[in-house]
Amino acid sequence: MNKNFIVNEANRLDKYLALNIDASRNQIEQLIKKGFVTVDGKKSTKTGLKLKENQEINVDFPETQINPIKDEEFVNASLEGKDVKIIYEDEDILVINKPYNLTVHDAPSVKDATLVDWLKQKNISLSTISGEERHGIVHRLDKGTSGVMVVAKNNKSHEKLSEQLQDKTMGRYYLALIDLPLKDDIIIDKPIARNPNNRLKMSIQENGRNAKSAFIKLNTSNNEKFELIGAKLFTGRTHQIRVHLNSINRHILGDNLYDFKGELNKINRFYLHAYNLYLIHPTTNKQMNFQADLPDDINNFLEKYFDIKEVYEQICTNNILRRFNSFT
Repeated sequence: MNKNFIVNEANRLDKYLALNIDASRNQIEQLIKKGFVTVDGKKSTKTGLKLKENQEINVDFPETQINPIKDEEFVNASLEGKDVKIIYEDEDILVINKPYNLTVHDAPSVKDATLVDWLKQKNISLSTISGEERHGIVHRLDKGTSGVMVVAKNNKSHEKLSEQLQDKTMGRYYLALIDLPLKDDIIIDKPIARNPNNRLKMSIQENGRNAKSAFIKLNTSNNEKFELIGAKLFTGRTHQIRVHLNSINRHILGDNLYDFKGELNKINRFYLHAYNLYLIHPTTNKQMNFQADLPDDINNFLEKYFDIKEVYEQICTNNILRRFNSFT
């Protein structure tokens, strides 16, 4: 896939591309250094090249490919018990229900097989825009969060879905179980940055990146201790839902990193689930909506502590859409 640009004002090559394509600084640097970028028809491998007005830039993205997978025995052992369910698939996109305890893509700290390894093992064609370790990944979920994700199977789809993330025509609604009911539906608009005292955590920081979340009350437990809530993100910061809830002294059940404390010490993960995904299909332009069934542990908890019939009435897609549309 090629993309062409005409420079409208002087700038550095890497900075210009950062403004015009959806890729990280490192990905842009690799595109330039590996010879995928030309300036006025000449290959440029210098990231700091000074551009002049009216110069022509061409980016020739690597072709979609299936990369070698890790040792099959290791991947199989690591993925045991982590059931990735396919919700929808065609030539352009794959929509899945990711289990909790599965990391989406590799990073220096990741020791186990990832969702990307699973995709490669299944010989699923993947986009390459996001680099070697993130093939196909348009958006992500934390390792401990379950739920719906879309994977791009080619670069054209990846680019269009990334544009939808930016203009908010693609997004997700989450369900979470918290340890104290909300007083009312609420929008939290507080900046988030790395916690200076604990590098594993994020926190509300005045100099952080802007972050905005909406939360709605869905159903309170029979003993009135817990509440099932819906969440919608207007920005995509790391741990955003967890941090914003913690800022109002609410905690997702099982989220020990963000100060959950209580009698439910047998919960081995935090109860946060990406429930609903909406997007526009990158080829057909059709509006699509996907729902990821609740995992067994969350469903079992709801059956034990809530009126399950009322819960399912509240979490039907039409009701969630109506509630958020009227609130936000």
